[in-house]
Amino acid sequence: MILILCTVPDEETAEKLAKGLVFERLSPCVNIIPKIRSIYFWNGKIEDDGELLLLIKSKKEFFEEIKKYIVENHPYVVPEIISFKIESSFEKYRDWFLNYLHGVD
Repeated sequence: MILILCTVPDEETAEKLAKGLVFERLSPCVNIIPKIRSIYFWNGKIEDDGELLLLIKSKKEFFEEIKKYIVENHPYVVPEIISFKIESSFEKYRDWFLNYLHGVD
């Protein structure tokens, strides 16, 4: 299991990516965290923008496909796509998670 972080500029993009990833069975659940503030360096200057954060849960084998989906559907030239290994989880959640990714509802 992995957790992927991805920032987006607006609710419309967040919803489109989240619903698409779940529909494509690349993630059983995507959380949308509104109203984060991102300060970052871009095109020679420091930017300060409001964004939303997607928490995308999946498995390592799907990372490349998720990355491709995000890049193809994200308005940023360089979207943030960072993954972390999930070391442990509640067993019943993990079972639900893996069943969904394997096409079992």
